[in-house]
Amino acid sequence: MSRKSPARRGAADPVKALLHRHRDLCERAVDPLDLAAGLEAHGLTDRTAARYRHRDVFSLAEEMYARVPRDPRDGEARSTERAASNAPGAHARWAVLVLLPGALCAATVAGVRLTDGQSRLVCAAVGTLAVLLGLRAALRRGPLRIRSGAARGARAWTCWLLVYTVLGDGLLTAALDEAPLGPFPVALAPVLSLTLACAPAAWCAHLFAVRARRRLVASRGLTEFADTVRPLLVAVFALFLCALAGLLALCGAALEEPPAYAGAGALGALLLLVRLLGAHGSMRAPALALRAAGTAEAIALAAVFASRLPGCASLAVPVETVVGAWGPGAVPGLACGLTALALLIHSTRTLTRASAHAAPPEAQHTRPTTRPAESRPAEPRAVTDPPAPRR
Repeated sequence: MSRKSPARRGAADPVKALLHRHRDLCERAVDPLDLAAGLEAHGLTDRTAARYRHRDVFSLAEEMYARVPRDPRDGEARSTERAASNAPGAHARWAVLVLLPGALCAATVAGVRLTDGQSRLVCAAVGTLAVLLGLRAALRRGPLRIRSGAARGARAWTCWLLVYTVLGDGLLTAALDEAPLGPFPVALAPVLSLTLACAPAAWCAHLFAVRARRRLVASRGLTEFADTVRPLLVAVFALFLCALAGLLALCGAALEEPPAYAGAGALGALLLLVRLLGAHGSMRAPALALRAAGTAEAIALAAVFASRLPGCASLAVPVETVVGAWGPGAVPGLACGLTALALLIHSTRTLTRASAHAAPPEAQHTRPTTRPAESRPAEPRAVTDPPAPRR
């Protein structure tokens, strides 16, 4: 009789076993919505929630969150931290920082245009360093900040893609002309446009995060949430592309250079998706996309230079065909555009999950790693008594 009573209690309370299984997740959750996102990340769906007598994961998370005992001071700490994160000053800091890369790049471009000789080289070197530091400061705060250190492997490929934006088209054109390498044109308008686009990218990412969080509150099912967030993602992505196209046209006219809609536009779209996915906890696919785009551009350049070797002229045929049809900007346009399209498709599945919009770790309240002694169950002690001596 005593053996069957636990089974009956488990059948009468199906949530109890799930609560013990995910107790740490319940204790770390900022609110029921974060708990629902965590449960979804662990594989629970609305169909699974039905087995626990709930209509969806959100309803199940509300019960689990309510049944975990909490210290009232934790609620006050959460309210204080949330108010601090939503304060106007918090937004003002990153809103100013995202303007810094564009301002520094504009100053660098002006210095390069107004100087010559050794002074131009010094201005370019100092300005490049200043722009990189400005980008680092802008991307370490605000909605474009990646939560973990997973972006380290992608930084090298991002730098290579930006370098190709400045030097790639001119170098590729000179290599295809089969002339001795000498001074070739440098594209400053595309990189200036991309640095200026940090501001609209940050605001688009902020808009997406805020609106998605609101729809997470209003949704009552995972499928419903995904259906409402997917159009939001596409709209934010299109809004950024419009802003980037305007900046490309403006910078191209100001510097009297081609606007490079294909190459710089595709790269801007790729970098936005990389940052959006990284900011919401997914960095594996963005790193692969950056690697694929950078490798494709490197292979195109290497093939053209290798075609100068005896008997290797056929290596440059694919690149010559693409450049002859659409111009040198088609190489980065195809490399970054195709990877950005694949990443956008991936984003419509990844960023429409509730788990992608859980509160970041720094927004969660800090709680001790161990529970108080009065609430922590006693752990069995190992037997350490020495064995009895033999007689």
